[in-house]
Amino acid sequence: MEFASWISAEFKLYLIQDYKRLKEDENSKISLSWNLHREISKINYHIHTDAIKEYLLKDLTNEQLSFKYASEADMLNVALFNRRAKEWRDENPNLKGNIRDYPSLNELLVLSNMESYNAILIEKGLGQKERLKELRKLARTQMQSLEKLNQSNLPKIEE
Repeated sequence: MEFASWISAEFKLYLIQDYKRLKEDENSKISLSWNLHREISKINYHIHTDAIKEYLLKDLTNEQLSFKYASEADMLNVALFNRRAKEWRDENPNLKGNIRDYPSLNELLVLSNMESYNAILIEKGLGQKERLKELRKLARTQMQSLEKLNQSNLPKIEE
């Protein structure tokens, strides 16, 4: 290929363009997978907020309601990312969005599982402190399991 590139500039340009196309295709598949996990996490967040609304939000004002939702979301952030949303924003002032817009695929998967599990723990009547301990254990266990998996063993998302 190197010899052919030397003889024909057109061939060399073709190789470069084809390589760029292949890399863009590879990156779009990674992006597709990340977006899918992010959407699953968002859907599970509704399950999470429904449990909060049903079991934790008796007789609260609208301001108190929004604080409770933020408090529960931050509890999940602390359990998984080891920091609250405000701490992340202070550490990353140049990034748009929030802490949940930048996690790895594994972190998104674990976050999604944590939201469902927290909804169950809320229904069981556990306090926030006990739930944080349980969620932290879940996050650590699942992250360790996912990190042990070889990426090639995971199923690939086909277009």
